[in-house]
Amino acid sequence: LEAKGSSLVLASFDYEVSAHCEVAADVEEDGVVLVSGRLLADIAKALPNKPVDLEVEGNKVAVSCGSARFSLAAMAADDYPALPVMPAVAGTIDAHDLARAVAQVSIAASRDDTLPLLTSVQIEVEGSSLVLMATDRYRLAMRELTWSPSNTELSTTALLKARTLSDVAKSLTFSGDVTVALSSDSAASSLIGRRTTSLLTDGDYPPVRRLFPESTSIHATVGTDELMAAVRRVSLVADRSTPIHMSFTQGNLELDAGQGDDAQATEQLDAHLDGQDISTAFNPGYLLDGLGALNQPYVRLDFTHASKPAVLTGMDSIGGTEDSSFRYLLMPIRFGA
Repeated sequence: LEAKGSSLVLASFDYEVSAHCEVAADVEEDGVVLVSGRLLADIAKALPNKPVDLEVEGNKVAVSCGSARFSLAAMAADDYPALPVMPAVAGTIDAHDLARAVAQVSIAASRDDTLPLLTSVQIEVEGSSLVLMATDRYRLAMRELTWSPSNTELSTTALLKARTLSDVAKSLTFSGDVTVALSSDSAASSLIGRRTTSLLTDGDYPPVRRLFPESTSIHATVGTDELMAAVRRVSLVADRSTPIHMSFTQGNLELDAGQGDDAQATEQLDAHLDGQDISTAFNPGYLLDGLGALNQPYVRLDFTHASKPAVLTGMDSIGGTEDSSFRYLLMPIRFGA
């Protein structure tokens, strides 16, 4: 924590990710002090909506807000490592658009730290086109959007930890443009007094784009909210390893889960089917993640075969306009007849 002039600067660094934030403050005396970031964050979340006073008292930092008072151990800031400098600016993008895109894609990133490449989000830049994608081998999410590059001929890729990218996206609660900076080993973002840098993940991301089929022959369209609600109900009888079956016929979708002597559930929904009847099965959690990431009132599921991945995209209406800027590919689960 550094108090200077008319602002309070908060900074943190763990040799991989750094964060820097400057907020307006009434500073009575300039100074620098080091405190536990996690503890300070927990305290800040619990404070009432009143002015906060910070004061160094010997080897303690007093935090007062209303009638609440905390005392934190103060550490010497002299040995704290210097924060990394911002890499070269690559371009700018609307904060809301970036936050939404990261939320849509990061759901598909792996949480298995033994596969560091798959715990990351691949960022592809080609001029004014920005593409984010992530996969955990069972599903693949890809979001395409436009941005304002500093150099219209810029062509590069970067791998960034999904957890880090998600944390940054969640902090983008203000409107305005985010400045994005990239170098060969780090990435950074900056918005309204906030700056975050992160080391990039080493390695080459697998060529997952080719998993999207060039063409599909079966298209089913269902109301997004209706399908999500039905999947939640039917999957109540399914544990994490149990698939939910989906049988599409013209005008109808039948969902069912559970079998044998176990609990079972079925539900029928209206559905528009273009192509032959098809039956498949998905992990209900992965299916709900994809449906929840869509921005449109209808979802279209494109199939080539029951044993091949399905591609989910948003639709504004049955037979209407497809929103292909976000695509979610989902691997089916094999099930017995």
